Amino acid sequence: MPLGILGDIPTVELAHTPTRIEEMSSLAARVGGARLFVKRDDCTGLAFGGNKIRQLEFYLGEALAKTADTVVITGAVQSNFVRSAAAAARKLGLDCHIQLEERVARDDPAYRNSGNVLLDRLLGATLHSFPNGEDEAGADRGLAEICADLEASGRRPYVISLGPDHPPLGALGYVVAAQEILEQLSEGELTIDEIVVASGSGNTHAGLLFGLRALGSTIPVTGVCVRRKADLQAERIQLHGSGIAELLQVDVPFDSSDVILLDEFLAPGYGQFDALVVNAIQAAAQCEGLFLDPVYTGKAMAGLISRSLETDAAEGRKLLFIHTGGQPALFAYEEQLTSSLRSDGAG
Repeated sequence: MPLGILGDIPTVELAHTPTRIEEMSSLAARVGGARLFVKRDDCTGLAFGGNKIRQLEFYLGEALAKTADTVVITGAVQSNFVRSAAAAARKLGLDCHIQLEERVARDDPAYRNSGNVLLDRLLGATLHSFPNGEDEAGADRGLAEICADLEASGRRPYVISLGPDHPPLGALGYVVAAQEILEQLSEGELTIDEIVVASGSGNTHAGLLFGLRALGSTIPVTGVCVRRKADLQAERIQLHGSGIAELLQVDVPFDSSDVILLDEFLAPGYGQFDALVVNAIQAAAQCEGLFLDPVYTGKAMAGLISRSLETDAAEGRKLLFIHTGGQPALFAYEEQLTSSLRSDGAG
């Protein structure tokens, strides 16, 4: 599947790519098991980087093609996506309205004011609130109301909807990334036996899986659930696969057997974490100088470590971790993380 299949879909250049693939030898020595590698998509450049920058190249490309002057998006209070969208909008001369959903029952000052929220405000985004963090349809209706007000004042809003019933345009960023990864592996004469990635909205997971299979690669992609249980997430990944195929006017190149998910690191829920996740965050920092967040990449790293130790991931196998960024959220969870680290004798 050459990238020409993307046809005339408009894009804008935002990400610093290709991002590096690096071996995590020190982490592998600490945890044992497989050889470990990391795809540094935390280094995509704009506004602390992360996976969303690749996705926004497609969303903002469409926004500019439609002559929008304002981006409207929804997400959790500490959403990496809305921070990245605000930065991309500002870089392109657009305004940004952000709807923050109450997905996590936290009311401490750091969560409300630090991390991504601080960055949203620095970027000059207009912030709105939505009270229900588990009502995607309601959140989309909230976006529609914001847009109606903007249009009444003569603005031209462009909506980035996160509900699964909207075309997964951002997933195309990881269809492209799949080709980038395969080219890097070929150039480095490196064989990867499994890829591990956080699976939340599903755009990164589905796009990567779609791109790999469309290019003829059979590398398993294991998604670590960060928002919903595996059965519900599997439905979402398959739905996104169909949406990508419709955007590209091709057949879906994967089936249900390709959708691999781990949900044992999800508890106690979205935006919450346990000792296993803290240990994974600490191990990545102390072994590789990598900073992970407790919402997405920390849970995905816990999944990677688990897979490294499994029988079928024994010594000699090679696993690739997709580092999707999210470091600003560390500061929003400062109190809880500091307490956890101290309980381990750190600090």
